[in-house]
Amino acid sequence: MNAKSRVHAALRREPVDRVPIWMWFHPHTTKRLSELLEVPTSRVADVMGDDIRQAWVGNNYAMEGIVHEFDGEMHTDFWGVEWIKEGPFNQIRRSPLQDADEKEILDYRYPYDHIDELLENMEPVVSVGRDFFIGCDVSPCLFEMVCRIRGMEAAALDLAASPQLSQAMLEQASAFSVRLAEAACDRFAIDWLWTGDDVGGQQGMLMSPECWRDTIYPHLARIFDVGKSRGKWVAYHSCGSIRPIISDLIEIGLDVLNPIQCNCPGMDPIELKKEYGTALSFMGGVDTQRLLPNGSEDEVYRGTMHLLEEMTADGGYVLAASHAVPPETPMENIFAMYRAAGVSREEILDRAADLRT
Repeated sequence: MNAKSRVHAALRREPVDRVPIWMWFHPHTTKRLSELLEVPTSRVADVMGDDIRQAWVGNNYAMEGIVHEFDGEMHTDFWGVEWIKEGPFNQIRRSPLQDADEKEILDYRYPYDHIDELLENMEPVVSVGRDFFIGCDVSPCLFEMVCRIRGMEAAALDLAASPQLSQAMLEQASAFSVRLAEAACDRFAIDWLWTGDDVGGQQGMLMSPECWRDTIYPHLARIFDVGKSRGKWVAYHSCGSIRPIISDLIEIGLDVLNPIQCNCPGMDPIELKKEYGTALSFMGGVDTQRLLPNGSEDEVYRGTMHLLEEMTADGGYVLAASHAVPPETPMENIFAMYRAAGVSREEILDRAADLRT
């Protein structure tokens, strides 16, 4: 069973030789692994045995895909957002509509002229061959994208004080996300369309569930439909506590929910599996706040094994962390997590050695 067939089988709730894996490492964690394994950072996923390959083609590429060497280096993306490197990630320095009046907001145009250029980011992914499960990430799609071009505070205020203007901005974001998703699905032989917006916080949603249903739901349904109508799996990412809208996401066709931040209220992955597991697959749930960075090797192994026993029952699960695996995580804990999934340290080291020869 190769990586592609393994993920498809898991999502179809069919037997697999081992649980599929897709791990999101903090950049510093990736660097530590590359140094330990003596392989380039770009090959860490290959050596670790991850099953999914994916690229950003939306605005997340501007945040995570454009790499600066030094803090303070900046760039402006196709959306007009100014970014500055602070630590391992790019942070927003200025949003193009943060001081804009209503006319400027309504006249704002998304970067349709750059869609072909954005889609070029998929070329290295699709070139890896047919053995991997291939994803295309068009996120952030709606509210989070509006926050980036309008500014977080202004975007939140617009929801309450200027609902018509807020809806107009969401319409703009939705139309571009649909166009980008259509182009990606029609151009590449992808396995899933990856969508998302962070609408959850550590203690609850960033807006009421009712507000989300009124403002976000219909637009997200159109984006999901791009993938569904083309026979693709549809995945959705939102950090934080989003339990109140999971049924809504299923209703509009969601297949896979990520990252399942298990320390947030209502987001215990095992409870979610019991309630929604017949209709929804899950990816994530390995605790990155306490267990991975602070647990012992044995605790990580046993904790991951318990999660897998519950989450893989009847299929519908991809092993992943609840957020980026932090750089303070002991290497032995990372190997213990993979060992629980059926990928031994020896197997990883052998692949690294093969790559070096």
